[in-house]
Amino acid sequence: MGELSSQEPLLLKKDDEFDYLNKTPLLVSSTKLILKVVMWVTFITWAAFIFLLPTKFTNELFGTIVRATKGSIFGTAGSTTLIFSFPIIMIAFLAIIRLVVAGEDQPQIKKAGKGPNFRLWTFPVLVDGPFGVVTAAEMIGVIIFSVYIVWAVVMYSIRNVDILSMYHLPDMKERSGKLLELTGLRFGFIGLICLALLFLPVARGSVLLRAIDIPFEHATRYHVWLGHLTMAIFSLHGLFYIIGWAIQGRLLEELVGWKNIGIANLPGVISLLAGLLMWVTSLPGVRRNNFELFFYTHQLYVVFVVFLALHVGDFVFMMAGAGIFLFMLDRFLRFFQSRKTVDILSATCFPCGTVELVISKPANLHYNALGWIFLQIRELSWLQWHPFSVSSSPLDGKHHLAILIKVLGDWTEKLKGNILNLSVEQSETEPLLQHNRKITASVEGPYGHESPYHLTYENLILVAGGIGISPFLAILSDILHRINDSSPCLPRNILIVWAIKNSDELPLLETVDMEAICPLFSDKLNLEIQTYVTRESQPSLEEGKTPKAMHHFSISPGFNGCRMSGLVGTGNVVWSGLYVIVSTIGFVITVALLDIFYINPFNIYYWWYKGLLLIGCMTASILIFGGLVIALWHLWERKTSSKEEPQDATKKGDILKQNEASLHRNFGEARYVNNIRYGQRPDFQEIFGSHAKSWGSVDIGVIVCGPPTLQSSVAKECRSQNLKRRGHQAIFHFNSHSFDL
Repeated sequence: MGELSSQEPLLLKKDDEFDYLNKTPLLVSSTKLILKVVMWVTFITWAAFIFLLPTKFTNELFGTIVRATKGSIFGTAGSTTLIFSFPIIMIAFLAIIRLVVAGEDQPQIKKAGKGPNFRLWTFPVLVDGPFGVVTAAEMIGVIIFSVYIVWAVVMYSIRNVDILSMYHLPDMKERSGKLLELTGLRFGFIGLICLALLFLPVARGSVLLRAIDIPFEHATRYHVWLGHLTMAIFSLHGLFYIIGWAIQGRLLEELVGWKNIGIANLPGVISLLAGLLMWVTSLPGVRRNNFELFFYTHQLYVVFVVFLALHVGDFVFMMAGAGIFLFMLDRFLRFFQSRKTVDILSATCFPCGTVELVISKPANLHYNALGWIFLQIRELSWLQWHPFSVSSSPLDGKHHLAILIKVLGDWTEKLKGNILNLSVEQSETEPLLQHNRKITASVEGPYGHESPYHLTYENLILVAGGIGISPFLAILSDILHRINDSSPCLPRNILIVWAIKNSDELPLLETVDMEAICPLFSDKLNLEIQTYVTRESQPSLEEGKTPKAMHHFSISPGFNGCRMSGLVGTGNVVWSGLYVIVSTIGFVITVALLDIFYINPFNIYYWWYKGLLLIGCMTASILIFGGLVIALWHLWERKTSSKEEPQDATKKGDILKQNEASLHRNFGEARYVNNIRYGQRPDFQEIFGSHAKSWGSVDIGVIVCGPPTLQSSVAKECRSQNLKRRGHQAIFHFNSHSFDL
């Protein structure tokens, strides 16, 4: 290993060997840079305005803008849309243009510089606590947001005292009640600012997430953080009003009040109750013990949003309108993709209680080795969707992807039972009668990182717990394919640390036929696997043999099955971009027509009614304008798929033969180092320390997939190694690939 570490990267032995892959045309690179700068300037300007809004000057400036637009077509709602929502939409448009300009470039893989470097987004700062593992970049974001909240509360409190003096209220009770009302009002505004960001992370295929390369599993964490903060602030908003009204003796009257001009309180109460119910059932103790309760109550977001619009009207609602609109766009597109039933080409039940599914997909639907999909099988449940990481590389085949599923609960037990039954029926049925026996599913995705960052490290440590090996099988396959094809790829030293409970999970490694992908790969890649079997003290008698209890089911190779739909935000960037742009333009046109022909001529001024009309315009623009783009996209997809049709039977036959062959490989024939240790757990201090010495002064990418305790242990060791680093020693870059809901 010491000799190997001193060599040049195997795929970059010559300085100019792959230079052409990293050379982007000057016009393209310049355009991308300009768009990126404009996006950042727009975001910083928008954030700065919001940060300074509690000051008297900025607040007066905002009031001037609102008054100036009062007589325009769009009215005062147009001014709040321009200030609070337009910048987010503009960034989304620029992100679409940037993605289109970038096209499907090869990943920009650059040779390491003179030495390793720290990176804010891969340096863990907090490793224990309610937030889980928090990197330096995330910590900076949390601090900035916390400073804004404290700053806004302090500044608004000072302004509230000044405003209170203008009322000239002699009664102390009335003054206290009015001050509490003003405080509640301020918390309501701060909550709306949080709400403006709350829906952005859960738009799974959002162009914004793609532009900044935040995968959905990471964005979900930010949604959770923002959700807790938003509901805490909205709860204070409601609490201050309730106490203030109670002091003034008009609590019940205010709670059931529904004003036509001004804030309608009753819809606000309903919206807050829906939000509180979602919040309580999303707390870790409730969510983990009763996931279905969490899932079903979270659908109350519709009630929350609609009654919020009734509560504040169109003028105030558009402060958070952009994020909600982008989420609605994503949700509508996901609805269309999930309506299509997809054929499962093959299914395998391993004796350890793991199921492998190979799913049919169109060739033009791209993903990377760190992707996710959401799966629904209607024979088991019409409502349950489950996330699974992809266990196959996109280079394994254009027409399929694979996932591994650990059998843990009722849903997975039923899935395993269906596969076992079909496997038995297939073995007892004539081949000509087998085409009617199949498993179908609905799929959303794939989602994940926009760029395959695992290819940018020369040295990789992959830490998996149990079924967490799944994405690392995809990474390993991806790297082997690239080495074999002489594609750009930096990794040359790979260590896989895998902790499992029992040795019957070992055959999962054989789902990747390394020798078939890259013959004699051991001459080109230094691969080491350390497996820790924690609940067995010694090898079983059957070790080294493929278990006989493995069950397999596959459709007939000649069967022309249904593939995943490509109607997804992470799919074709031109079509997904057109969908966002046309729907947004349609929304503006719909609102303009409504204002010109209905609201202004008929003098419609009820706040709650205008809020409801605004929600209706959002929905109509997505259904009509967005629906038109989806229909054209679907026709284009069908036309494109029909050109690939003659190859499908052959491709599927090859896939099924590969899966059949993988079941009969001898586990003892692996040509890589797999040190299996029984009755032990990984000692990360020893593992990281020894490899840091042997690999030298390099950047080491650490990717972990497993339970929160495993992530914390690995992050703690990465931080420890980096903090005690001296001179020319390795730097560990922590990356998590875990979906924890």
